[in-house]
Amino acid sequence: MNRMPLSRLAVTFAVAPLVLGLAACGKKEGGDTATKSEAVAKAAPPAGKAWTDVVSKTAEGGYLMGNPNAPIKLVEFGALSCSHCAEFSEKSSAELRDKFVASGQVSYELRLFMLNALDMPAALLVTCGAPETVPGLAEQFWAWQPHMFEGLQKAGDAQMQAIQAQKPPQSFVSLAQVGGMTDFITSRGIAAPQAAACLADGKKATDFAQQTQTASTKYEITGTPTFMIDGDKITGNTWPEIKTALENKGAR
Repeated sequence: MNRMPLSRLAVTFAVAPLVLGLAACGKKEGGDTATKSEAVAKAAPPAGKAWTDVVSKTAEGGYLMGNPNAPIKLVEFGALSCSHCAEFSEKSSAELRDKFVASGQVSYELRLFMLNALDMPAALLVTCGAPETVPGLAEQFWAWQPHMFEGLQKAGDAQMQAIQAQKPPQSFVSLAQVGGMTDFITSRGIAAPQAAACLADGKKATDFAQQTQTASTKYEITGTPTFMIDGDKITGNTWPEIKTALENKGAR
C-alpha cells in the first residue's frame, strides 16, 4: 500500500478505515541473486557487552543495533501496523540478532515508516524510552499487533468516526487507548505520564512524517517491509531472501 501524503501525516493524520491498518503492507515476489563474496571477519564487541546490546539513533532517524562499523549494513523500513513486518520479525528476529548482528559482521537499522494513522501513535510510544529499547520493543509490538486490531474492531464505527474528527495529539491519544497501545507500553516500563507526553510530542511526530517523506522520495520506498543492504534496495522481503542476501555478502 502506498504511504499517505506528508501533509496528512504531519497535520491531520485522520483515522483510516480498519482495513488500512490490516492491509498496510504487501509482500514482493522474488529476491536478489547475488554471487557469494568471501566471508567477512567477525568483530569482537566492546568489553563486557554483546553487539546486540549496542544501539544508537542514526542521522536518518533510525535505530541501529550492532557494530556501527559492520562491513554489512542491513536497513529495514518497517511499519508497526504492517502484518508482513510482524511476520518478518517473528521469523527473523532470533537468528538475525543472535547470529548475524552478534557476530559484528552485520548491523541492523530499523527506520520506522508511517503508512497509516495507526503508525504515528505506535511509533511515538515504541520510541518513548531510551534508544537501546527500541529494537526490542518493536519486536514485541509486532508480536502483540493482533491485539491492537482486535481492540480497534471492538470499538465500533461510531467511536472510530469520533476519533476521526479529532486533531493531533488527541487523535493519537484516542487511537492508542482504543487500540491498547497505551496499555502495551505502560506494561513494559513506560509510566503513563511519560507515554502521554510522548503522544503529545509534535516535533517528533513531524520528524517521523518527514523521515517517511524522505524515504519515499530518496529511496523510493512505497511499502513495508522494504530492505537495503549496504545502501542498495533489494527486491526480497522475506527472511529466507534477506538471510541469503546477507550470506552472499559474506556474513557466515
